[in-house]
Amino acid sequence: MRLRSAEDVGRDDEVRGGEQSQRVRSGVRIAVDLGRVRVGIAKSDSQGIMATPVATAQRWKNDLSIVMRLVRTEHPLEIYVGYPLNMDGSAGQAARAASTWALRLAKKVAPIPVRMIDERLTSVIAHRQLHEAGRKEINHRAVVDQVAAVNILESALEQERATGGEPGIAVTALVQQSCEAQQRAESERD
Repeated sequence: MRLRSAEDVGRDDEVRGGEQSQRVRSGVRIAVDLGRVRVGIAKSDSQGIMATPVATAQRWKNDLSIVMRLVRTEHPLEIYVGYPLNMDGSAGQAARAASTWALRLAKKVAPIPVRMIDERLTSVIAHRQLHEAGRKEINHRAVVDQVAAVNILESALEQERATGGEPGIAVTALVQQSCEAQQRAESERD
């Protein structure tokens, strides 16, 4: 059995099922899975082929500082933050908290773009992946957020390959959309 090189994987990504696939832009990406207690962090290689878990930070304690340290060392093309929409696609309390956190991050890392990536069920999938890998559930907590961040990153890279465009939505555009929706709601009440 021959192991595939990164070059083989890149070639396979170019052509899938006879259809031409888009190439991803060159540059490291960082992904963040924002939980209530912990924050999972992952990064990609500069070719956008592999997503690797990096760290788990404590929410409200060292989450932004760990991401900022990674930004300083990796100089990413962009940063993805999981956007935990409800199953019906609406933005609940968790999605609003994630966009607020992402906006704080965006102000610190400007001009590096921060983009929100739909992350419905990434933690559920991460738990399943860890279980299938033979990890006991009691040990999942330490790494499940990192695995969820890897899943967010892989989803973003797949979106870019499929569309040729930037994945997700820029956090600044999301905040603008939210403000416009709030203004419409207020004007309808008047």
